[in-house]
Order: sequence, then structure tokens, then C-alpha cells
Amino acid sequence: MKKIEVSCELAGRTLSISTGVMAKQASGAVLLQYGNTVLFTAAQTGPSRPGTDFFPLTVDYRERFAAAGKFAGGFLKREGRPTDREILTCRLTDRPMRPLFPKGFYDEMQVMTNVMSYDGVNDPSVLNITAGSAATSISPVPFQGPIGAVRVGMIDDEFILMPTMEEMKVSKLDLVLAGSKESVLMIEGFGDQIPEDIMVDALMFGHRAIVKICELQEQLKQLVGVEKISYEAPPENPFIGQVRQESAAQIRTARQNPVKKERSTSTIRDALIKKVFADGVTELADGRTVDQLKEAFYEVDNQICRELTIEGNRLDGRGLDELRQVTCEVDVLPIVHGSALFTRGETQSLATVVLGSPRDKQRVDGLTGEFAQAFYLHYNFPSFSVGECRPIRGPGRREIGHGALAERSVAPVMPKEENFPYTVRIISDILESNGSSSMASVCSATLGLMAAGVPISQPVAGISIGVIKEGNKYALLTDIMGDEDHFGDMDFKVAGSQKGITGIQLDLKIDGINEEIIRKTLEKAKVARRELLKIMLTTIRRPRPELPETAPRIVSTKINPEKIGLLIGPSGKTIRAIQDETGAQLDISDDGTVAIAGSSAAICNEALARVEALTEEIKVGRIYTGKVSSIKDFGAFVEIAPGKDGLLHISELSDGFVKSVTDVVKIGEIIEVKVIAVDDQNRVKLSRKAVLAEKGQSDIEDEEVEDEEIEDEEIDDDDLDDEDDDDDDDLDDDMDDDDDE
Repeated sequence: MKKIEVSCELAGRTLSISTGVMAKQASGAVLLQYGNTVLFTAAQTGPSRPGTDFFPLTVDYRERFAAAGKFAGGFLKREGRPTDREILTCRLTDRPMRPLFPKGFYDEMQVMTNVMSYDGVNDPSVLNITAGSAATSISPVPFQGPIGAVRVGMIDDEFILMPTMEEMKVSKLDLVLAGSKESVLMIEGFGDQIPEDIMVDALMFGHRAIVKICELQEQLKQLVGVEKISYEAPPENPFIGQVRQESAAQIRTARQNPVKKERSTSTIRDALIKKVFADGVTELADGRTVDQLKEAFYEVDNQICRELTIEGNRLDGRGLDELRQVTCEVDVLPIVHGSALFTRGETQSLATVVLGSPRDKQRVDGLTGEFAQAFYLHYNFPSFSVGECRPIRGPGRREIGHGALAERSVAPVMPKEENFPYTVRIISDILESNGSSSMASVCSATLGLMAAGVPISQPVAGISIGVIKEGNKYALLTDIMGDEDHFGDMDFKVAGSQKGITGIQLDLKIDGINEEIIRKTLEKAKVARRELLKIMLTTIRRPRPELPETAPRIVSTKINPEKIGLLIGPSGKTIRAIQDETGAQLDISDDGTVAIAGSSAAICNEALARVEALTEEIKVGRIYTGKVSSIKDFGAFVEIAPGKDGLLHISELSDGFVKSVTDVVKIGEIIEVKVIAVDDQNRVKLSRKAVLAEKGQSDIEDEEVEDEEIEDEEIDDDDLDDEDDDDDDDLDDDMDDDDDE
């Protein structure tokens, strides 16, 4: 075993890649370390399966809890199905690698990564792209790499290369890009309405670091000295000339039709097959096969579509910068809290918005820690949307990826949780699909949120820009449809508001694009996005000022975290009592935020009043209305808040002399008292005397009035004497009776 290792400095930390010790039977294997985050990646190739007509690349990425010194939560302590984060990382790695394998290379290919160590500082997901490239580069596979990947953040308007997890919490930009030394291959980024020129600057800033990572992998390849498989592109299809001669004109005419179904060339293909091959025959005497004819027809069809577009003739007759017809509608569904139908050409998204309490947050537990999402978007792509039949097997990688793109593109304009304590779920059902359904989901989600009364800061729209590139010539296409995505070279999705970009994603089928194409693409996307926003805002101008009647009402308050236990009570007795008696639902966060949900505002306000009374901070100088809970010789205890008593000393009962506490107050009596002191042990001292003085009242004045009334009465001294004499006589008689006995 001989260890080969290369390293370089990247953003103040060491990036090292080693091989030669582990997994020596794999086609290629590396151990990548950045800081104390370590990934093990193996690349493995195998023979192609018979009949395969595509490149079967599979990327797998797994994050083990053990890498962070943790156990998996739940009953099972072994990792199960891939999480959404793992699936998104797989897609992030697949997209820049796939275009760099030669045309016609159909061997099985798998890139597998396990995160072996996670330091809590350096995110392993972006490192997986570099690790996958390195493992494949030192394998015998004819991979036209290497490629590198970096993350770019932005704090205080300064770009940050490979930001730490803590820095990402305050970054306005989360941009991941991959590329070769010459060009950019993949982009996925999200930001807080980032202007187009700043986004391009961030891309170029990141690409300069990618060049350094690629040079490091080239150094590793040279040290390993692996011999690559000798691969030659397959010979030209023998039917190419015949298809061009006999069907090119028909294909060209058919392809220039605005209707998707009528644009199909399948009938032309079937007619040609029937002409060349007799019924039941699949191979000619010279060895040419039906499959070769189908492949040739596909290649000619594809090339004609590209030629038409380069000439400025889009398949549906639009101009290069022209949007398809857009229609918008809101409130298409009853009961749900918000709904919208967005249609752009033959792409249609139905958005459903549901509002819930903090209890409805999506809980996520993973390598990077546990967190809760208050906003999430789910994307569904049923087979009927493209006129096909397919069994439902749950969301696939594509659906998870498109949903995440739409979700993160809308998230920057969502209201802050402290201002809008609702959990928001959006479902985007794609009812028709012919180009960029993820960007249609962004538009329908925005309309649905405004219809539901969610106070988003800005409306957001999204569009996809394509490119056809032949040599040095290229054509940029606004609002690409499915066919243009299929035969084109780029799918560049851009979402944002009128102020800037919130989401961006680039997929390529070629080996990269330069800065010029990126700048022109973003500018075209900006123009199209503003046109979309104008159309959308004619349907609903701004978020509705009130929530729909069917939505729950939620109010929130913040209490001292030390009083959470007081609010919950022993075994949850106190909080259950509030919920049972008011009909509200209470959710308490660790920071002391209490969200109260109910079917009406009155229910929420009643529960809120009880929470605030129970947890309120007692303030010196404030007057409270309390109930006398107990009486002692030295004073009375008054409950000024639920569970909170204060001492009302006998000297503070009145501004006059008080012989007995019960002369002034009784148990259960409601009185006003003023807090005059709170000691170090949180004991409260109250005063009724201070309240009387503040209100200009006095117990002494009342007593003087009573005395004056007594003095005004005329008293007959003789009457008093007579009464005394009578009492004496009665007493004497009683004593005589006792003596007789």
C-alpha cells in the first residue's frame, strides 16, 4: 500500500485528497479532507447492459450520524432511505459530471460517497462534487475532467469563499458552482434578491478558486499515473444520409408547429421504418437494424431543430425573446386557505396554500443538526401532465429537486416568523408540462400566497433560458419548452423579484459556458421576469389584508424562558387547563415564544390574556387588581397574577391606624394594590395605601365622617343612667336566684 496525497490552501483551510490505501479494488477511490470534515468517495465502472441507449451514471451520497459523533434519532438506529438533503447533493454532483463523458459511452458508472467525519464547520455537500471528480479522474474511465466546486457566501456586501456553517446563517447569498478550468458547468444558488451584476461577480469570484482545485486534481492524476480506457466514438450511423434525404423536409415542416402534440415527428419516423423494413423484419441483409434507423432519425430530427433555432426560427413560431401566453387565476379551490392556477403555454401549475400553527412545522434531523421548517413547498409531477401512464411510487429525485428549487426561490420574500407565526405549506401540482414546471411553481406559489393573505415582501416569478451553441455561434431562448430543452444545450432557470435574484439553477449538456453567456442570460431572464410579474399582478395586486375565514387565527407573545416551566405546570397541568378552557392550541419554543392558535380571534385573545397574566414580569410602581388569597396577623397575601402572590403588610393597608387586617379586607375580596418592592428572592411587597394616595382617596376621611355623624346625634344622659340601672337590677336578681339554689 502506497499513499499518494496532494493538498492546497483554500479559504484559509487545508484541502487534501489522498488515494492508494483504501478500496483498492474500486476503479478509483479517494479520501478528501477539508478542515476536519472527511469524505470517502469511490468511483466504479462496469460493462454496459444490452440495449442501453443512454449513459447510466448513478451518484449516491450518504451522511452518517456517526460522522458527527451522533446516533440516529427514532426507534431504528441505522440510517434508512436517503434524506432530501442527500438526494439534493446527489443531483448537485451528477449535473456537472454527466456532460464530461464522451458521446456514446454507455458503460455502467457509479460514484458513491460516505461522509466519514463532520466537524460542524465545513459543509460536506459541496465537497462531494470535487471528491466525485477526483475519484473518477484517477479511474480508467474516459472522464473529460477534472472539475471542482465551491460555495460562495456574501456578508456585509463582501464575498466569502467556502463560508462556514455559522457564516451561512447570516449570509445573504448561498451559491454553489462547479466548473472546469475553462468554464462554468453547474450553478445552484439562492439569495435575498441579489442584483444580476453582483450574481455574475460572485460566480467569477468562485470560478477563480475552482481553477486551483482542478490543478490539484491534475497533480493527483499525474502522481497516480492511471491509464485511461481507450475509447473511440462509434462510427456514423449508416442511415443518417438516407433519413436526411427522404425525411428532412417533412421533419422541418412538422417541427414548426405551435401545438406540442402536432409537432411530433413519430408518424414520419414510422412511415420511413415501414418503407425500409418489411413487416416483422428488424434487420436488413447488410446488417443494418431498425434500432439504427430509429437512432438516425432521432439524430437528424435533433439537428434540424437546432438548425431552425440558430436561424432564429423557434419551433412554435415565437421570437427568441418572446414568452408564451400566460394566464393567472386565484381562488380556484374552496376551503383551502389559498389557491392559484398559473399557465404558461402548455405548462400549468396548480398551487394550494395551507396555513397552520407552529406545531405543523417540518422537523428535520440530520448530520448538521435538528431544525424545524416553518415554510415548505412540495412539488408533484404526475404522468398525465405529459400524456403518459406511470405508477405512483412517491416523489422521485427530480420532484424533490424541483420542489426544493421553487421553495428556496420563494423563501427569501416570506415574512419573518415573529411577524407571521404561521407554518405555511404549498403544494404545486403540475397539470401540464412543456418546459420549466419548477419556475411555473414559483409563479403559482406567489399568487397562492397573496390570495391567502400571507404578507410576502415582494412577488416572485421565474423563467428558464436555453441556449443552442454551434461552434462560436449561439442563440439564447427565453421561456424554453420541452423540445428545446431536449435538443438544446442549456437549461438556465432564474427566479426573483423586481429587485433581484432569489433562485438560480444551471444545467448543461455541453462542457461549459463563459461569462458572456452568463451575463446575457441573466439580463434576458430579468426582462422576462418583469413581464411575468406585470401579468401576475393584474390578477392580484398585493397580498390580501385579511386571512381567509377558513384559516386558523394565531397570535404570539414572548415570555421569559425561565417561566416556561410555570406556563406548562406540573405534568403539563397548567397549559392543558388553558387549552381546555379556552379551546386554543399553545406551542412554546425554547426561546420563550408562545404561539396561540384558535378558530377565532376571541379564543386566541382569551388564551393570550391568561398566558400574559401567568407569566407577566411583576413591575415595581404598577397597580394590579388582585384577589385576597389569605390573611395573617401581620397582613394579607394578594394574588396579583395566576400563581403569583404579594404581601400586603398591615401597615400598607390604609393611611390610618388598622387594628385588625379583617377590618379592611376579607378573603376573596378583589382589591387594587401597587407593587412597591421586589426583593432578590422575587418576593413582592404590595401597598393599598399607595393606591389610595394616588387616586386621592383616604380611609381616614371616611372614618372622620362617621365620627362627625355620631357627634351630631343628641344623647340623653338620663337614658344612659336608666339603662345602666336596669342592667344592675337584672344582675342583682340573677345573683339572688343563685343564692336560693
